[in-house]
Amino acid sequence: MTISDHDAQLLRALHDEHAEALYAHALRLVNGDRTRAEDLVQETLLRAWRHPESLDPRRGSVRAWLFTTARNLAIDAWRRRSTRVGEVFTDDLPEPPETVDEAERAVEAWTIAEALNRLSPTHREVLVECFYQGRSVAEAAARLGVPPGTVKSRTHYALRSLRLALAEMGVTG
Repeated sequence: MTISDHDAQLLRALHDEHAEALYAHALRLVNGDRTRAEDLVQETLLRAWRHPESLDPRRGSVRAWLFTTARNLAIDAWRRRSTRVGEVFTDDLPEPPETVDEAERAVEAWTIAEALNRLSPTHREVLVECFYQGRSVAEAAARLGVPPGTVKSRTHYALRSLRLALAEMGVTG
């Protein structure tokens, strides 16, 4: 497919006027993944070139059309990724499972218990509820008698404190 000089100029003008804002929008849509954001901008501009009638100012804002198209493309890509089958076919045999070293597991459990003991009671209890008891944020909030937002923030700070405690104990990872 060849592009005429006139089309190239229009595409260049469209890029010059909207690409920076479109890239910032795309970056938010793909959670900061620069490569996917660049692909999203490229695909959006390609759609604009293929559908020039959509860019008629009488039909509405060009930037709004570009942003909406980028959003729809991001949603479509997300849907494609989330519906892929998780199977991988190969001629190679899978690796045998690692053998579990009970002594190593016991040392890890002791180390984590020690690090948990170094946390404040509120941080420790939120980690126990969410990670060891497997409760959701809402369930943990109900059990602890605090709002769900408090459980989320305590979990964030508790994990940060746990990482620090483990680092102080010489655990790297």
